[in-house]
Amino acid sequence: MAVETLVEKAAGMGIAVLVLTDINNSTGMIDFVKACHEHGIRPVAGIEFRRGDRFLYTGIARNPDGFRELNEFLSYHNESGVPLPDRAPPLEDVWFMYDFTDHPWQVQGKKQGARSMRDYEVIGVRPGEVNRIVTSPWNRKRTRLVVRHPVTFLHREDHLLHRHLRAIDHNILLSQLKPGQMAQESEVLLPPDLLSCAYDEHAWIRRNTEKLLHDCRIDFDFTTVKNKKSFTGSRRDDRILLQKLAMEGMEYRYGRGNREAMKRIGHELEIIDHLGFSSYFLITWDVIRYSMSRGFYHVGRGSGANSIVAYCLRITDVDPIDLDLYFERFINPKRSSPPDFDIDFSWKERDEVLDYIFKRYGRKHTALIGTISTFRDRSIFRELGKVYGLPREEIDLLVKEPGNRMNENRITQRIYEVGSLLMDFPNLRSIHAGGVLISEEPLTAFTALDMPPKGFPTTQWDMYTAETLGFEKLDILSQRGIGHIKECAEIIRKNRGTEVDVHRVERFKNDPGVLDQLQRGETNGCFYIESPAMRGLLTKLQCNSYRTLVAASSIIRPGVAQSGMMRAYIHRFHHPDDFDYLHPIMEEQLKETFGIMVYQEDVIRVCHHFAGLDLADADVLRRAMSGKFRSGREFERIEQRFFDNCRERGYPESLTREVWRQISSFAGYSFSKAHSASFAVESFQSLYLKVHYPLEFMTAVINNFGGYYHTWVYFNEARRWGATIHLPCVNRSAYRTSITGKDIFIGFIHIRSLEQQVAEMIIGERALHGAYKSLDDFLQRVPVGLEQVTILIRINAFRFTGKQKKVLLWDAHMVQGRKKKRDPVKELFPVRKRTFTLPGLEQSALENSYDELELLGFPVTVSAFDLLRTTFRGEIPARQMLQHVGKKVRMAGNLVTVKHVRTRHRQWMNFGTFLDAEGEFFDVVNFPDSLKRYPYKGPGIYLVYGSITEEFGFPGMTVEKMARLPFKPDPRY
Repeated sequence: MAVETLVEKAAGMGIAVLVLTDINNSTGMIDFVKACHEHGIRPVAGIEFRRGDRFLYTGIARNPDGFRELNEFLSYHNESGVPLPDRAPPLEDVWFMYDFTDHPWQVQGKKQGARSMRDYEVIGVRPGEVNRIVTSPWNRKRTRLVVRHPVTFLHREDHLLHRHLRAIDHNILLSQLKPGQMAQESEVLLPPDLLSCAYDEHAWIRRNTEKLLHDCRIDFDFTTVKNKKSFTGSRRDDRILLQKLAMEGMEYRYGRGNREAMKRIGHELEIIDHLGFSSYFLITWDVIRYSMSRGFYHVGRGSGANSIVAYCLRITDVDPIDLDLYFERFINPKRSSPPDFDIDFSWKERDEVLDYIFKRYGRKHTALIGTISTFRDRSIFRELGKVYGLPREEIDLLVKEPGNRMNENRITQRIYEVGSLLMDFPNLRSIHAGGVLISEEPLTAFTALDMPPKGFPTTQWDMYTAETLGFEKLDILSQRGIGHIKECAEIIRKNRGTEVDVHRVERFKNDPGVLDQLQRGETNGCFYIESPAMRGLLTKLQCNSYRTLVAASSIIRPGVAQSGMMRAYIHRFHHPDDFDYLHPIMEEQLKETFGIMVYQEDVIRVCHHFAGLDLADADVLRRAMSGKFRSGREFERIEQRFFDNCRERGYPESLTREVWRQISSFAGYSFSKAHSASFAVESFQSLYLKVHYPLEFMTAVINNFGGYYHTWVYFNEARRWGATIHLPCVNRSAYRTSITGKDIFIGFIHIRSLEQQVAEMIIGERALHGAYKSLDDFLQRVPVGLEQVTILIRINAFRFTGKQKKVLLWDAHMVQGRKKKRDPVKELFPVRKRTFTLPGLEQSALENSYDELELLGFPVTVSAFDLLRTTFRGEIPARQMLQHVGKKVRMAGNLVTVKHVRTRHRQWMNFGTFLDAEGEFFDVVNFPDSLKRYPYKGPGIYLVYGSITEEFGFPGMTVEKMARLPFKPDPRY
């Protein structure tokens, strides 16, 4: 149950003191204390310690220091992996309560057991154990006995859900669950009078308990910032250093004497110092300084890009003066939550940056932020299906086709019933995508720490709790886009001998080649602008400027297309005089975006100026729009205020509802203007490299694996730009894909089932002793088994020998068939080997293609279209679609990707993307009726028939019929 629900129910029963003792965690303590204050209950902090299912003891903190001691004790065992001890350690400000029957003294003599107890140790007596006190050894040591009544659920009926959760946790059938693996049904919340009755004959137990609780208290300060207070050692020195760095950075960014920049820097520094955020800026600068000293690339984004101080400190690369970004969007006294910087690093370098942060600021004061995943949809059916012993096939049917009549039975009905109770219930603690906390106090003052496989201490609560306490997180994120930008620059240096400064973004923004490709949507492989939807939007907008791309980066978000706002924006962009503003205030506030809300700032302005909401309420909306808000009740309050204010201002109801409809499209996912600008900068960096160094760029994209499409699509793109794609070769290939001139050699990493160790041995031996002269030479130098050699032969990695693959396979079997793996040993006196002549063994191009399909996932030596039984390639290629608008045609395309979308009527429709026989993209839409009759059937080449459409110059097809075309039979079998 949620701690807020527990506290509310306890208050309703008149409970004055409540102790929260979650099992092996303190996740809920912050919310618990806050809820207790709201309901007039005195909170007490604790942790119940268990080793597996066995209860060991409950620690109850006497004060905040005791809570910290409990967290430190648990954190040590979480981080070290050392099992919890049977007996609790002596902690100065903690009481420890043991079970009445299962405790460390149960095997000792009665007198010895009583004497060996320490002052902080007590024995808990459940209501059902009271009658056993008289015959127990504890009857003589009454001061040690206290009330113990665990509360696991609110009502006895909740025990049903509890049993299912315990079976899921143990990964066993519900029928296999044992009593010791779950809570007792009696562990429900009881009114104080009813609980007290159980101890009427032993009133001294109640007095002992009251005395213990009177000794305990817990509270947190929710009003102050908890981050490290100073970077230099004093707040004054922080302010002086930040000012010095900002002024030095201004000269780097703007040159000397820029009055506008100087005025804005002064204004920002004043607010930063007033709110106590100087150390936060300096710590972020310190992280950037370290990463740049290591040659790491980074992108600073999010609302932090509104700050000119951040721009001058090189935290971000977005000029806030150029884009008229408001600093108050990042930090202002009315914000209901602290700000945060989002810093992206390459996926290869992020962990090294994190390692620096933890070592620089100390593991006691630094932690990753945790997150809590909940049971949702498919995970519920899969987990409950296992609990009820359903076969995998039936679970798959339940997950993928819940409406199937085969699911109509007693067990699945039960699963649906329990599943409805399980929805949104906490499932697993995990790690936030990038949040890092750097605290003034040790973090164990607020939480116990987990040690996930990542290897960095992690808080047990999430970012919402961090915000409640007053922490400003620093987001250290990773993305593949930065990796391919950096690697591309390195490949260019090696392949062409040219140095490229990827940070000269102002130059990129005005490059004619870059703007031309941007306008045509020729962006495959480029960060954030390569998806089918984004390529279409760029083409429809005829996007040829940085500012237009900034807007496009925001209006592509989910929800806008369904609301009609994206189409309206495109129309107004091309026809700025052909529309009416909803209201004069909308024209005044949204003239730059043609009366359409594009950014979070636009929504805040409309809510403030149109509806009269204050900035604090507008900030709640901002958090809700960015998915960083969890109180639906608070959001509903502001929605009601929005409508009430609009009614008071005399707006027509239809106008108010239309404005709110547009605001609602932002719900859960939207960008600030600064965030969009940061993405646009990285997009321009990627596109500049693609325009001027296309082959090196595509090689880098292939090597970073994080693009929107499958790897074979990027090899196709490299071929489009003039590359010759070569199969892996033991003499030319590296572990990852490499380029020499215009020749791209596929890396060993792409060969399925080839062991990494084998690939590294091939490369290492070749580097030491030169190229391999023959298969026999290779087998003498590289200790590799027959299976791995066979894979290399089948992918034609020994084609330099001039021998057919079947001959090489024969040779390999002759040499390796009876030989075990061994370390290579050079023969002192090489023996001349006899050679045999084999009869002709034919190897067709089709056989080679099927080997490539099996081992790489795509053919290289021929086009996938060459594998078709038919020679038909469609009536028109993709480049001719605009010449056939309104006509019905047949087209052939290799399926690239499919996007599934639900309509308002809860039916599925698809957006498909294909490559034609010339390697060019075309896009189709499958409406529900057509999709039901002609569904997608996995990867392959499809014949699609439908009407050619056009929207703002971007062609598409509305599919009527579709079928996957058959390949030629595999001749190998």
